[in-house]
Formats: sequence, C-alpha cells, structure tokens
Amino acid sequence: MSQPSQQQEPPGTTSAMQPTPDHGEQTYRGSGKLTGKVAIITGADSGIGRAVAIAFAREGADVVISYLSEDEDARETARWVEEAGRKAVLVPGDVSEAAQCRAIVDECVQEFGKVDVLVNNAAYQMSHDTLEEISDEEWLFTMNTNLSAFFYLSKAALPHMGPGSSIIGSSSVNSDNPKPTLIPYSVTKAGIANMCASMAQLLGEKGIRVNSVAPGPIWTPLIPSTMPPEQVESFGQQAPLGRPGQPAELAPVYVLLASDDGSYVSGARVAVTGGTPIL
Repeated sequence: MSQPSQQQEPPGTTSAMQPTPDHGEQTYRGSGKLTGKVAIITGADSGIGRAVAIAFAREGADVVISYLSEDEDARETARWVEEAGRKAVLVPGDVSEAAQCRAIVDECVQEFGKVDVLVNNAAYQMSHDTLEEISDEEWLFTMNTNLSAFFYLSKAALPHMGPGSSIIGSSSVNSDNPKPTLIPYSVTKAGIANMCASMAQLLGEKGIRVNSVAPGPIWTPLIPSTMPPEQVESFGQQAPLGRPGQPAELAPVYVLLASDDGSYVSGARVAVTGGTPIL
C-alpha cells in the first residue's frame, strides 16, 4: 500500500493530501467518557490533533484548538467539535514561544475556568541527509516547538488542574528507533517520553496523571510537507502492518488516557506503531 508521490510547503494542509486522512469523522462514536471536561490540544487543526479533538468532543469535552496558522484546517476541526454539541475555541499562534503557550492556557481558563486535559501534540520536523544541513535556527525551533512548549504549557496549566486531570504528550516510535534523517525531531520525542515519565512521579500526589503516546508512521500533513516525495510514496510500508496509520486510529488511546477509564494509568507510554516495538 502506498500514497501518490506528493509534496507541500510546511506546515501543510489536509485538503491537499491524497488520500485524505481519516480523522474518525464518520466512524468515532462517543459514550460520555469526558462529559464536563475541558481539553487543550495543540496542533489540533489537522492530523492526530484533529482526530483527538473530534473524539474528545464526541465524548463530551469542550476543546481549545491550538494551531500555528492553518486557519482553514482549524475551522474544519472546530466545525466537527461544534457538530458534536461542544464548544470549540480557536487559538492561533506559535507554541515555540513561551508567551504563546501561556496565552493558550489563559484563553482556556478565561473561557472555561479550568483545564482538565492538556494534550501536547504540535510538532515540527524536517528531513535532512547530513548534520551540516541542519541550521542552528532550525534546531532551536524544533526543540522549542516540540519540547519546550510542553514545559511551558504544563507549567501554566498546572495551577488550573485538579485531581483526576490528565496531561498527555505525543512522543514517537522515533524516540527509540531514531531515523538518521530526523535527528532534531527524534531527540525531542525522546525528551517528551522522558518528561512524561518524570512528571507522572512528580504530580502523582496531586492526583494528576501524565502519560505519552508513541505513534508510528501516521498519515498527516507533516509527512508530505517535510519529507522528499519518494519517501512520502513509501511512507509506512516499513511498519509490520505494511501501511501508515490513520489519525483516527490514535484517538481512542488519547481518550483512554484522558478519561476515568485510565484512572490508574500514569507514567505509561502507549505504542501505536503498526507493530514496531518500542523499548
């Protein structure tokens, strides 16, 4: 199974992808597992973030949709949240900046008075064949977008979270099986896994659970906008299941970790990799 050869400019858009990713629009069925909860999801305009937003809304949560500048994609996510009968709050801006991370939390608290679930999902990557190709600026931007933002968001959100709240980081199979062409990205994803494991121990006494999800190759705009066309065409074929995953296939795991069904799950890293093991 393969995708047509294709490429976009970062950060990429869903509408330009062939085939269009499945975010669970037609398939996800909620059962009230997040009724009354408020969630912040970064990178919620598309991909995994959109699938999680749709699932959370159908489980009863209101959603703050953080995104960079992909207004069309973000509005589409908001439409699905609102169709589920929940409130969607759009917050554009660059999470690589600490002030923007604090502004996202401030907007959530102003709108809803609390934060029940924080999903750190926004990410940047770019494929490079040599270390010398990676500029200092790109290294710092990747670190700040993927990892530092998680620190800023968590620190800002914690005063507004109570017992039963949940923090979820999007790690990656690359944290254990790093690709040589994605060094900065892989470093940040290992850092997210480590940070979640550390925070789970630190925040346990507050009744706040912290976990991470380790996706394998998932078909999102990040792929055609950051990889060469020939790699896009074969993307996901290396997984034991022989194909890339769809964003919809991640959403139930995030729901588990956000809901009371996962009340004794903390410090875990859940692999959704199509069969590739993580350590």
